[in-house]
Amino acid sequence: MHIRSLSLRQFRTYHRLELDLPAAPVLLLGANAQGKTSLLEAMAFLALGSSPLTSVDQHVIHWDAAEASLPFAHLKADVVYRDRTEHLEIALERRHLTNGRQRMHKSVRIDQRSTRITDLAGHLNVVLFLPEDLALVNGAPSGRRRYLDNLLSQVYPTYVEVYDAYRKAVSRRNALLRHLRARGGDALQLMPLEERIVRTGVTVSLYRRRVIWELTDHMDRLHQEMTGGQARLRLSYKPNFEAVSATKQSDEFLGPAAPADIATIDVEALYDDYREKLAQKRQREIERGMTLIGPHRDEIRFISADRDMGVFGSRGEQRTAVLALHLAELRWLEETTGESPVLLLDEVLAELDRTRRGFLLELLSGVEQTILATTDAEMFPESFRRRTVTFRVEGGLINQVPMAKR
Repeated sequence: MHIRSLSLRQFRTYHRLELDLPAAPVLLLGANAQGKTSLLEAMAFLALGSSPLTSVDQHVIHWDAAEASLPFAHLKADVVYRDRTEHLEIALERRHLTNGRQRMHKSVRIDQRSTRITDLAGHLNVVLFLPEDLALVNGAPSGRRRYLDNLLSQVYPTYVEVYDAYRKAVSRRNALLRHLRARGGDALQLMPLEERIVRTGVTVSLYRRRVIWELTDHMDRLHQEMTGGQARLRLSYKPNFEAVSATKQSDEFLGPAAPADIATIDVEALYDDYREKLAQKRQREIERGMTLIGPHRDEIRFISADRDMGVFGSRGEQRTAVLALHLAELRWLEETTGESPVLLLDEVLAELDRTRRGFLLELLSGVEQTILATTDAEMFPESFRRRTVTFRVEGGLINQVPMAKR
């Protein structure tokens, strides 16, 4: 797939933008803080239904529009697949409520039809590679969980729905925990919410387990290619609630393609284990006013040669692990959806040594559309630049650079 055209209104640095893009490598060339990253963010927003850089939708609205009484932002794109073309549109608008307050409203349209945000899954797939992605290895667990959630939400509408239901149930349980702490009452009134948390939380965990297994398969091979076969690499998933060994097969969530160590999981045992842990922690959670058990506290680690790369890996080793992860993501999306995702790279070559740069650029020949943001075109070999379409980005304005001036 590729993005044929992109239209933005009041998004980040862009008042108005109409941009046609080729199904070929694209260089976005410009100084820092000119709008290159915002352009990549907009494409990812259309894929995910939210920004990969902020959890607050209002932060993506242009500062001039944000000061208006009813700020808004519109994003549109035409996406070309092997057998069709689709028009995607997301609108953000602040609306007045009857109580005098305002709230941000998000609407989604696909081919001019209003739809739910969960239905965006599968309509545009992107792989976004940022310089700060080193934190996926050495940063907080929340970043790794968010990475997995964003990846899964591009492919599986059910995952979006289940995870949203899980988060809402946890939020309601937290409110009830705080109520019990403040006013007392029967703790058993938590049980209906806990059952919903158990059912949705186990499903979230199973989706995560499967994608981690499949990513690791690709990631290990890529990592060995980059290191000359010297180091294996895997992702280690540590569910927050699970402490059982499973033997009973369940295809309810996983499907027939699940590898053996996943397909034999006893899902009922996971439900039982989760219920038991919630019951054990109930009094402590009332005291704390928050739910301490569940996928919102899962951990994922990068392991190579029995070492935790986030703790013991050098900066170079961590960069290589992140590169292997994103390239594995690229292959997993193509394998899972049958379409080549759009690859978005923000100043990535500056973080890689010559060997890793060459490895990455060689792989780009197999990607239908790659969009690379950079401050220095000379970082790319001349042979590669000749194959690209270059746009200069300056102050929220974008102009194509003629071949002779690149």
